[in-house]
Amino acid sequence: MERGVPKPKILISNRAQIVMPYHVLFDECEEERLGKKSFGSTKSGIAPFYSDKYSKVGFQVSELFDEERLREHVKSVCEQKDIMLQHMYHKEPINQEELMNTLREYRDMVEPYVCDTAAFLRDAISEGRTILLEGQLGTLKDPDFGIYPMVTSSSTLAAYGAIGAGIPPYEIKDIIAVVKAYSSAVGAGEFVSELHGEEADELRNRGGDGGEFGATTGRPRRVGWLDTVASRYGVRMQSATQVALTVLDVLGYLDEIPVCTAYDIDGEITKDFPVTARLAKAKPVFTVLPGWKCDIRGIKKFEDLPENCKKYIEFVEKEIGVKITMISNGPGRSEIIYR
Repeated sequence: MERGVPKPKILISNRAQIVMPYHVLFDECEEERLGKKSFGSTKSGIAPFYSDKYSKVGFQVSELFDEERLREHVKSVCEQKDIMLQHMYHKEPINQEELMNTLREYRDMVEPYVCDTAAFLRDAISEGRTILLEGQLGTLKDPDFGIYPMVTSSSTLAAYGAIGAGIPPYEIKDIIAVVKAYSSAVGAGEFVSELHGEEADELRNRGGDGGEFGATTGRPRRVGWLDTVASRYGVRMQSATQVALTVLDVLGYLDEIPVCTAYDIDGEITKDFPVTARLAKAKPVFTVLPGWKCDIRGIKKFEDLPENCKKYIEFVEKEIGVKITMISNGPGRSEIIYR
Protein backbone atom coordinates (compact mmCIF):
# COMPACT_ATOMS: atom_id res chain seq x y z
CA MET A 1 0.00 0.00 0.00
CA GLU A 2 2.76 2.44 0.96
CA ARG A 3 4.44 1.80 -2.39
CA GLY A 4 1.33 2.62 -4.35
CA VAL A 5 0.31 -1.00 -4.95
CA PRO A 6 -3.45 -1.31 -4.46
CA LYS A 7 -4.98 -3.75 -2.01
CA PRO A 8 -5.46 -7.04 -3.88
CA LYS A 9 -8.99 -7.87 -4.92
CA ILE A 10 -8.93 -11.53 -3.98
CA LEU A 11 -10.96 -14.03 -2.00
CA ILE A 12 -9.50 -16.93 -0.01
CA SER A 13 -11.52 -20.05 0.73
CA ASN A 14 -12.15 -20.71 4.41
CA ARG A 15 -11.56 -24.37 3.54
CA ALA A 16 -8.18 -23.80 1.86
CA GLN A 17 -5.29 -25.61 3.47
CA ILE A 18 -2.12 -23.89 4.60
CA VAL A 19 1.44 -24.68 3.55
CA MET A 20 3.24 -24.65 6.90
CA PRO A 21 6.87 -23.60 7.49
CA TYR A 22 7.74 -27.17 8.45
CA HIS A 23 6.41 -28.42 5.10
CA VAL A 24 9.18 -26.48 3.39
CA LEU A 25 11.69 -27.87 5.90
CA PHE A 26 10.58 -31.47 5.33
CA ASP A 27 10.74 -30.96 1.55
CA GLU A 28 14.34 -29.76 1.82
CA CYS A 29 15.29 -32.57 4.22
CA GLU A 30 13.82 -35.30 2.03
CA GLU A 31 15.52 -34.05 -1.14
CA GLU A 32 18.78 -33.94 0.82
CA ARG A 33 18.23 -37.50 2.09
CA LEU A 34 17.42 -38.85 -1.39
CA GLY A 35 20.55 -37.31 -2.91
CA LYS A 36 20.97 -38.42 -6.52
CA LYS A 37 17.55 -40.12 -6.39
CA SER A 38 15.74 -36.87 -5.51
CA PHE A 39 12.57 -35.76 -7.32
CA GLY A 40 13.97 -32.40 -8.36
CA SER A 41 11.50 -30.68 -6.04
CA THR A 42 11.18 -26.88 -5.98
CA LYS A 43 11.45 -27.33 -2.17
CA SER A 44 8.31 -25.28 -1.63
CA GLY A 45 6.79 -27.85 0.70
CA ILE A 46 4.19 -29.14 -1.75
CA ALA A 47 4.59 -32.93 -1.32
CA PRO A 48 4.70 -32.78 2.52
CA PHE A 49 1.71 -30.40 2.43
CA TYR A 50 -0.44 -32.80 0.40
CA SER A 51 0.77 -35.75 2.43
CA ASP A 52 -0.56 -34.02 5.55
CA LYS A 53 -3.80 -33.03 3.82
CA TYR A 54 -4.63 -36.61 2.92
CA SER A 55 -3.36 -37.90 6.26
CA LYS A 56 -5.96 -35.51 7.76
CA VAL A 57 -3.47 -33.56 9.87
CA GLY A 58 -3.41 -30.41 7.70
CA PHE A 59 -4.52 -26.94 8.76
CA GLN A 60 -7.53 -25.23 7.16
CA VAL A 61 -7.68 -21.45 6.96
CA SER A 62 -10.79 -21.41 9.17
CA GLU A 63 -8.72 -22.80 12.08
CA LEU A 64 -6.67 -19.59 12.20
CA PHE A 65 -9.67 -17.88 13.81
CA ASP A 66 -10.07 -20.39 16.67
CA GLU A 67 -7.04 -19.90 18.94
CA GLU A 68 -7.79 -22.80 21.29
CA ARG A 69 -8.39 -25.30 18.50
CA LEU A 70 -5.33 -24.02 16.64
CA ARG A 71 -3.03 -24.48 19.64
CA GLU A 72 -4.27 -28.03 20.26
CA HIS A 73 -3.74 -28.88 16.58
CA VAL A 74 -0.21 -27.41 16.60
CA LYS A 75 0.72 -29.40 19.71
CA SER A 76 -0.64 -32.65 18.26
CA VAL A 77 1.09 -32.24 14.89
CA CYS A 78 4.42 -31.18 16.38
CA GLU A 79 4.58 -34.33 18.52
CA GLN A 80 4.47 -36.36 15.30
CA LYS A 81 6.73 -34.12 13.23
CA ASP A 82 9.41 -33.79 15.90
CA ILE A 83 9.98 -37.55 15.94
CA MET A 84 10.71 -37.52 12.21
CA LEU A 85 12.78 -34.35 12.36
CA GLN A 86 15.00 -35.54 15.20
CA HIS A 87 15.37 -39.24 14.43
CA MET A 88 15.10 -39.38 10.64
CA TYR A 89 16.59 -36.07 9.55
CA HIS A 90 18.64 -35.19 12.67
CA LYS A 91 17.19 -31.67 12.89
CA GLU A 92 15.97 -29.53 15.77
CA PRO A 93 12.34 -29.93 16.93
CA ILE A 94 9.69 -27.38 15.91
CA ASN A 95 9.37 -24.33 18.16
CA GLN A 96 5.63 -24.41 18.87
CA GLU A 97 5.34 -20.85 20.13
CA GLU A 98 7.22 -19.53 17.14
CA LEU A 99 4.89 -21.52 14.88
CA MET A 100 1.83 -20.11 16.68
CA ASN A 101 3.14 -16.58 16.16
CA THR A 102 3.63 -17.30 12.45
CA LEU A 103 0.07 -18.59 12.18
CA ARG A 104 -1.24 -15.46 13.91
CA GLU A 105 0.61 -13.42 11.29
CA TYR A 106 -1.05 -15.53 8.58
CA ARG A 107 -4.44 -14.89 10.22
CA ASP A 108 -3.96 -11.12 10.26
CA MET A 109 -2.75 -11.17 6.65
CA VAL A 110 -5.63 -13.17 5.16
CA GLU A 111 -8.54 -12.14 7.40
CA PRO A 112 -9.93 -9.44 5.05
CA TYR A 113 -10.15 -11.94 2.18
CA VAL A 114 -11.52 -15.13 3.78
CA CYS A 115 -14.99 -16.31 2.78
CA ASP A 116 -16.95 -19.23 1.36
CA THR A 117 -15.57 -19.06 -2.19
CA ALA A 118 -17.72 -21.97 -3.41
CA ALA A 119 -20.85 -19.99 -2.49
CA PHE A 120 -19.40 -16.93 -4.23
CA LEU A 121 -18.82 -18.91 -7.43
CA ARG A 122 -22.26 -20.54 -7.32
CA ASP A 123 -23.80 -17.07 -7.10
CA ALA A 124 -21.62 -15.95 -10.02
CA ILE A 125 -22.86 -18.88 -12.12
CA SER A 126 -26.49 -18.11 -11.32
CA GLU A 127 -25.86 -14.51 -12.39
CA GLY A 128 -24.49 -15.68 -15.74
CA ARG A 129 -20.98 -14.39 -15.10
CA THR A 130 -17.92 -15.82 -16.88
CA ILE A 131 -15.54 -17.81 -14.70
CA LEU A 132 -11.95 -18.65 -15.68
CA LEU A 133 -10.23 -21.49 -13.84
CA GLU A 134 -6.47 -21.69 -14.34
CA GLY A 135 -4.64 -24.98 -13.98
CA GLN A 136 -1.01 -25.47 -13.00
CA LEU A 137 1.57 -27.67 -14.75
CA GLY A 138 0.14 -30.22 -17.19
CA THR A 139 -1.05 -33.78 -17.73
CA LEU A 140 2.37 -35.40 -17.39
CA LYS A 141 2.68 -33.98 -13.86
CA ASP A 142 -0.66 -35.44 -12.75
CA PRO A 143 -0.23 -38.00 -9.92
CA ASP A 144 -2.63 -40.46 -11.60
CA PHE A 145 -2.07 -39.98 -15.34
CA GLY A 146 1.41 -38.43 -15.40
CA ILE A 147 4.94 -39.85 -15.32
CA TYR A 148 4.57 -41.14 -11.75
CA PRO A 149 6.44 -40.80 -9.40
CA MET A 150 8.06 -37.72 -11.01
CA VAL A 151 4.83 -35.78 -10.69
CA THR A 152 3.28 -33.11 -8.51
CA SER A 153 1.00 -33.93 -5.58
CA SER A 154 -2.38 -32.67 -6.80
CA SER A 155 -4.35 -33.33 -9.97
CA THR A 156 -3.34 -31.16 -12.90
CA LEU A 157 -6.34 -32.15 -15.04
CA ALA A 158 -9.07 -29.70 -16.03
CA ALA A 159 -11.71 -32.00 -14.56
CA TYR A 160 -10.26 -31.34 -11.12
CA GLY A 161 -11.03 -27.64 -11.56
CA ALA A 162 -14.65 -28.31 -10.64
CA ILE A 163 -13.57 -29.92 -7.36
CA GLY A 164 -11.03 -27.23 -6.54
CA ALA A 165 -13.55 -24.46 -7.21
CA GLY A 166 -16.51 -26.22 -5.62
CA ILE A 167 -18.68 -25.95 -8.75
CA PRO A 168 -20.62 -28.60 -10.72
CA PRO A 169 -18.45 -30.39 -13.32
CA TYR A 170 -21.07 -29.78 -16.03
CA GLU A 171 -20.50 -26.03 -15.69
CA ILE A 172 -17.09 -26.33 -17.36
CA LYS A 173 -17.96 -25.78 -21.00
CA ASP A 174 -14.65 -24.86 -22.66
CA ILE A 175 -11.16 -26.21 -21.94
CA ILE A 176 -8.12 -24.54 -23.47
CA ALA A 177 -4.94 -26.62 -23.39
CA VAL A 178 -1.66 -24.70 -23.68
CA VAL A 179 0.93 -26.48 -25.84
CA LYS A 180 4.43 -25.16 -26.45
CA ALA A 181 5.84 -25.21 -29.98
CA TYR A 182 8.78 -27.09 -28.42
CA SER A 183 9.07 -29.06 -25.16
CA SER A 184 10.40 -28.01 -21.78
CA ALA A 185 10.40 -29.48 -18.28
CA VAL A 186 11.47 -28.64 -14.74
CA GLY A 187 12.65 -31.39 -12.43
CA ALA A 188 13.47 -35.03 -12.96
CA GLY A 189 11.53 -37.57 -15.03
CA GLU A 190 11.42 -39.19 -18.46
CA PHE A 191 11.73 -36.72 -21.36
CA VAL A 192 11.81 -38.59 -24.68
CA SER A 193 12.58 -35.67 -27.03
CA GLU A 194 15.09 -33.95 -24.71
CA LEU A 195 18.07 -32.09 -26.20
CA HIS A 196 21.53 -31.79 -24.67
CA GLY A 197 24.67 -29.73 -25.15
CA GLU A 198 24.93 -26.69 -27.41
CA GLU A 199 21.69 -27.47 -29.24
CA ALA A 200 19.79 -27.43 -25.93
CA ASP A 201 21.59 -24.30 -24.72
CA GLU A 202 20.62 -22.35 -27.82
CA LEU A 203 16.94 -23.33 -27.63
CA ARG A 204 16.88 -22.67 -23.87
CA ASN A 205 18.45 -19.23 -24.18
CA ARG A 206 16.17 -18.20 -27.03
CA GLY A 207 13.06 -19.66 -25.41
CA GLY A 208 10.22 -18.01 -23.53
CA ASP A 209 10.43 -14.45 -22.28
CA GLY A 210 14.05 -14.20 -21.16
CA GLY A 211 14.90 -17.86 -21.65
CA GLU A 212 13.79 -21.21 -20.26
CA PHE A 213 14.60 -20.94 -16.58
CA GLY A 214 12.42 -22.05 -13.66
CA ALA A 215 10.08 -19.35 -12.35
CA THR A 216 10.44 -20.59 -8.77
CA THR A 217 14.04 -21.81 -8.68
CA GLY A 218 15.72 -19.94 -11.55
CA ARG A 219 17.37 -23.19 -12.60
CA PRO A 220 17.70 -24.02 -16.32
CA ARG A 221 14.73 -25.91 -17.70
CA ARG A 222 15.26 -29.09 -19.68
CA VAL A 223 14.28 -28.51 -23.32
CA GLY A 224 13.58 -30.60 -26.38
CA TRP A 225 11.65 -30.76 -29.64
CA LEU A 226 7.88 -30.86 -29.63
CA ASP A 227 6.61 -34.32 -28.67
CA THR A 228 3.19 -34.85 -30.26
CA VAL A 229 2.81 -38.29 -28.65
CA ALA A 230 2.88 -36.67 -25.22
CA SER A 231 0.97 -33.59 -26.39
CA ARG A 232 -1.85 -35.62 -27.94
CA TYR A 233 -2.13 -37.67 -24.74
CA GLY A 234 -2.04 -34.46 -22.70
CA VAL A 235 -4.83 -32.66 -24.54
CA ARG A 236 -6.98 -35.80 -24.53
CA MET A 237 -6.65 -36.26 -20.77
CA GLN A 238 -7.55 -32.59 -20.32
CA SER A 239 -10.56 -33.10 -22.61
CA ALA A 240 -9.40 -29.96 -24.41
CA THR A 241 -11.86 -28.24 -26.71
CA GLN A 242 -9.16 -26.00 -28.18
CA VAL A 243 -5.39 -25.48 -28.05
CA ALA A 244 -3.24 -22.40 -27.62
CA LEU A 245 0.17 -22.93 -29.28
CA THR A 246 2.81 -20.80 -27.58
CA VAL A 247 6.40 -19.58 -28.14
CA LEU A 248 6.17 -20.26 -31.87
CA ASP A 249 8.36 -17.22 -32.57
CA VAL A 250 11.29 -18.90 -30.80
CA LEU A 251 11.74 -21.46 -33.59
CA GLY A 252 12.43 -18.88 -36.31
CA TYR A 253 16.20 -19.45 -36.19
CA LEU A 254 16.04 -23.07 -37.36
CA ASP A 255 16.65 -24.42 -40.88
CA GLU A 256 14.78 -27.60 -40.00
CA ILE A 257 12.49 -28.41 -37.07
CA PRO A 258 12.29 -32.01 -35.82
CA VAL A 259 9.00 -33.11 -34.24
CA CYS A 260 8.77 -36.32 -32.21
CA THR A 261 5.72 -38.06 -33.73
CA ALA A 262 6.16 -41.61 -32.41
CA TYR A 263 8.11 -43.70 -29.90
CA ASP A 264 10.30 -46.72 -30.55
CA ILE A 265 9.92 -49.03 -27.55
CA ASP A 266 11.92 -52.25 -27.86
CA GLY A 267 11.52 -52.12 -31.65
CA GLU A 268 7.79 -51.42 -31.55
CA ILE A 269 6.70 -48.08 -33.06
CA THR A 270 3.79 -46.50 -31.22
CA LYS A 271 1.91 -43.21 -31.07
CA ASP A 272 0.23 -44.13 -27.78
CA PHE A 273 1.72 -42.60 -24.63
CA PRO A 274 2.93 -45.44 -22.37
CA VAL A 275 3.15 -45.97 -18.61
CA THR A 276 6.34 -44.78 -16.91
CA ALA A 277 8.16 -48.13 -16.94
CA ARG A 278 7.79 -48.38 -20.72
CA LEU A 279 8.37 -44.67 -21.23
CA ALA A 280 11.86 -45.13 -19.79
CA LYS A 281 12.66 -47.38 -22.79
CA ALA A 282 11.18 -45.05 -25.41
CA LYS A 283 13.32 -43.54 -28.15
CA PRO A 284 11.99 -40.66 -30.24
CA VAL A 285 10.92 -41.11 -33.86
CA PHE A 286 11.22 -37.73 -35.58
CA THR A 287 9.49 -36.12 -38.52
CA VAL A 288 11.60 -33.21 -39.78
CA LEU A 289 9.81 -30.13 -41.09
CA PRO A 290 11.38 -27.18 -42.95
CA GLY A 291 11.90 -24.02 -40.90
CA TRP A 292 10.78 -20.54 -41.90
CA LYS A 293 14.08 -18.80 -41.07
CA CYS A 294 12.67 -15.40 -40.12
CA ASP A 295 11.25 -13.43 -37.20
CA ILE A 296 7.45 -13.64 -37.09
CA ARG A 297 7.07 -11.16 -34.23
CA GLY A 298 4.53 -8.47 -35.08
CA ILE A 299 2.43 -10.64 -37.40
CA LYS A 300 -1.24 -10.47 -36.35
CA LYS A 301 -2.98 -12.75 -38.85
CA PHE A 302 -2.50 -16.46 -39.52
CA GLU A 303 -2.66 -15.82 -43.27
CA ASP A 304 0.36 -13.50 -43.03
CA LEU A 305 2.65 -16.08 -41.43
CA PRO A 306 5.41 -17.65 -43.59
CA GLU A 307 4.21 -20.70 -45.50
CA ASN A 308 6.45 -23.14 -43.61
CA CYS A 309 5.27 -21.67 -40.33
CA LYS A 310 1.62 -22.25 -41.26
CA LYS A 311 2.50 -25.80 -42.33
CA TYR A 312 4.17 -26.42 -38.95
CA ILE A 313 1.01 -25.28 -37.12
CA GLU A 314 -1.24 -27.38 -39.35
CA PHE A 315 1.02 -30.41 -38.92
CA VAL A 316 0.97 -30.10 -35.12
CA GLU A 317 -2.81 -29.61 -35.14
CA LYS A 318 -3.31 -32.80 -37.18
CA GLU A 319 -0.98 -34.80 -34.91
CA ILE A 320 -2.58 -33.74 -31.61
CA GLY A 321 -6.13 -33.93 -32.94
CA VAL A 322 -7.48 -30.69 -31.40
CA LYS A 323 -8.03 -27.36 -33.16
CA ILE A 324 -5.30 -24.76 -32.56
CA THR A 325 -7.28 -21.54 -32.10
CA MET A 326 -4.58 -19.29 -30.64
CA ILE A 327 -0.92 -18.84 -31.54
CA SER A 328 1.47 -16.70 -29.52
CA ASN A 329 4.40 -15.19 -31.42
CA GLY A 330 5.74 -13.13 -28.53
CA PRO A 331 5.36 -12.68 -24.76
CA GLY A 332 2.88 -9.78 -24.93
CA ARG A 333 -0.90 -10.12 -24.64
CA SER A 334 -1.23 -8.31 -27.95
CA GLU A 335 1.06 -10.83 -29.68
CA ILE A 336 -1.56 -13.53 -30.08
CA ILE A 337 -2.90 -14.69 -33.44
CA TYR A 338 -6.53 -15.86 -33.30
CA ARG A 339 -7.72 -18.39 -35.88
